[in-house]
Amino acid sequence: MNEKIINRNLSPQAMFAVLADKHIPTRSFSGSDFTKWKRETWPEVLATLGDWPERVDPNPVMSAEWEHDGLVKQRWFIDVGYGISAVLQINRGKDIDEKNEHPAILCCHGHGQFGKEPVMGNDSTPELRGAIERMNYNYGHVMAKKGFVTYAIDWIGFGERADKNKPNWNSAGAGRDMCNVYYLHATMLGMTPLSINISHGMAASDFVSSLPFVDAERLGVMGLSGGGTMALWLALCDERFKAAEVICYSDLWAYFGIRDVNYCGMQVAPGLYKLVDLPDLQGLLAPKPLLIDIGAADSCFKIDSATQCFNKLEGIYAAAGASDKLELDLYSGEHGWSGRLAGDFFDKHLGGCRS
Repeated sequence: MNEKIINRNLSPQAMFAVLADKHIPTRSFSGSDFTKWKRETWPEVLATLGDWPERVDPNPVMSAEWEHDGLVKQRWFIDVGYGISAVLQINRGKDIDEKNEHPAILCCHGHGQFGKEPVMGNDSTPELRGAIERMNYNYGHVMAKKGFVTYAIDWIGFGERADKNKPNWNSAGAGRDMCNVYYLHATMLGMTPLSINISHGMAASDFVSSLPFVDAERLGVMGLSGGGTMALWLALCDERFKAAEVICYSDLWAYFGIRDVNYCGMQVAPGLYKLVDLPDLQGLLAPKPLLIDIGAADSCFKIDSATQCFNKLEGIYAAAGASDKLELDLYSGEHGWSGRLAGDFFDKHLGGCRS
């Protein structure tokens, strides 16, 4: 058999792996002047998100308030964009004085059928308790117990904003990954799921900031996995977020994305990797305080490439003169939140209650 025939590659996946192996993003940080790099790179990165959805009045309505484990929890309906609303949950300590202002943290959920529910502490079923136990996933509950106001909405396609779930019961796209379906829909309209979800998170933050017990000048954001994607982008796009914790979302796109196919339409934008790799994207946050969580046994974002990502991120923060603003929680566990440093981190950068 002719060697020129049998050695040809017919695999598209192998083709993308070869392309990624030799790819160097055009705006990758190379140790040059940080200020100039950020000034020139950020507008190009922001442009990959496409158009932003129309902002609307929130028309807030509180549907329920209850107590759970020493916390007061509220359920609100708010409009977050043209043609769509979200259920917003707010957690706060039962002893919080509504006349005093407290720092607040937007707690972003990751992938999974329950959306915000386990993050905000819903442990009412064995399935929800299992999700919390597997990933220590109730950081919206835990951080409220530490004295912060916490809040969350479902991203499109998850929880109460999943088309397959009550009250939507929409079977369109059944059997497909709806993150990818919504990516197709959004990009056909010149947007991305990222620009839509970021806008919805900003709308939720607008409303929460208006509450008398929240200090609008002291907002933080945190999230696990796909929630880490959202925490990163929200901190990049909204200056109100003074500190961010990105949990188990550190890696290199050539590995976790193209090699492992461990990403979806919720997490990407057209041409993004042409410009930057993930550590560059994280580095654009500098000098904003940033806590990175990496699990040594994480089976989603492997420790080897995750630490490569952090090592480059360290160099970017050093170039920005902000090494003291970057922290790492490298823990022994699987894909999940360790919770070891978060309380002190946000207390240091957001502070406590103010009369």
